[in-house]
Amino acid sequence: MSDVRPFSLENESTIIPESWREYIELAEKQHQLHKKTLAVVIASQIFGGAGLAAGITVGALLAQDMIGSDNYAGLPSALFTLGSAGTALVVGRLSQKSGRRVGLAAGFFAGGAGAFGVVLAAILNNVILLFLSLFIYGAGTATNLQARYAATDLSPPAKRAKAISMAMVFTTFGAVARPNLVNFTGRVATSLGAPALSGPFMLGAVAYTLAGLVLLIFLRPDPYLVSKAIAEANRIKNTNGDVRSSHDMEGSVNKPGLITGATVMVLTQIVMVAIMTMTPLHMKSHGHGLGAVGMVIGIHVAAMYLPSLVTGILVDRLGRTIMAYAAGLTLLSAGLIAAYAPSDSMPLLILALALLGLGWNFGLISGTATIIDATPLHIRAKTQGTVDVLIALSGASGGVLSGLIVAHSDYSTLSLAGGILSLLLIPVILRFQIKKKTN
Repeated sequence: MSDVRPFSLENESTIIPESWREYIELAEKQHQLHKKTLAVVIASQIFGGAGLAAGITVGALLAQDMIGSDNYAGLPSALFTLGSAGTALVVGRLSQKSGRRVGLAAGFFAGGAGAFGVVLAAILNNVILLFLSLFIYGAGTATNLQARYAATDLSPPAKRAKAISMAMVFTTFGAVARPNLVNFTGRVATSLGAPALSGPFMLGAVAYTLAGLVLLIFLRPDPYLVSKAIAEANRIKNTNGDVRSSHDMEGSVNKPGLITGATVMVLTQIVMVAIMTMTPLHMKSHGHGLGAVGMVIGIHVAAMYLPSLVTGILVDRLGRTIMAYAAGLTLLSAGLIAAYAPSDSMPLLILALALLGLGWNFGLISGTATIIDATPLHIRAKTQGTVDVLIALSGASGGVLSGLIVAHSDYSTLSLAGGILSLLLIPVILRFQIKKKTN
């Protein structure tokens, strides 16, 4: 290609597109590319958010209808979160090698294929196909979360949390509308001869595919690849061409920070998924209709994403640690309210699920910023993918355990246990903050 040829980065010749030279050399062009990247990521997040909520809202109900038992009600959530674990690893490694554009687009396309599979499984009443498709559908969930990292690739360190929040906040538009379209999409599905509960997944297939297309077409030049080229140019300039060994570069990882960020996100994910997964079944068993379920989950998802812009500013200004503590205390409040609220009280259920989403939001943004701060650029994408694997696996565990706990106890016990578990954030963070200072 005519725009791809070697040009010199100080003492080293690197194959880089000629058109990238201005991004490497000019801060103004870097800022412009960062703004463009945010716009593209935001557009993809709007579509991705619309695909995100289908499994949350009706996945458990669809499986319940097809299986005829509550004992495996947590399995759908576990499957698509388990699927998201594998996808997070693949997307992270693919982004490390080929850039965010390729990695994220592939993940969204896989999520769309999984959503289509769920629709087909519902039409054929095939439980095996349902479970396999839910597993693949989880790719969309993982990719939707991984997209937040793309927003930070060209962001100044002091504004990383804000960049994360800007990517996340626009997920709200699709994610909140989605649960409240359950009845409408159900009618569309019925008119096409498919089960009503497959309707949200029809929309999910379209939404995830559109998100992938937006990234594949418009995320050029790739922000992660450009940021690596900029870092390489700066490194060579600052070291006068003295290239460090890969061992030395790996040693620049801040391990206490990495562990702290991962722990915050893992614990908040377990608590959020466990309580959220069982809420639709809890409401249905106490006489609430599908529309009411959609409204509660819609408010919950709004609380997961809508406060992001404010949260990002707070994380940058108050610090990662303080907001991680806030996550634990907010999740504790959510668990207590869900545990002791009357089962027929919509206002208290809404409050509990809103706090549950808000606590998750605090934990995800503070934890993500901590991870980015702790990892050097040359291994950042694959490290982010690995951490998101842990997050997805913890969500899968929360989904499975939530069904078993409710089957052998009740929703109140589950909610109370989740709230108490969130308090583990405080001693864990304290321990690794002390370790970080002593290193």
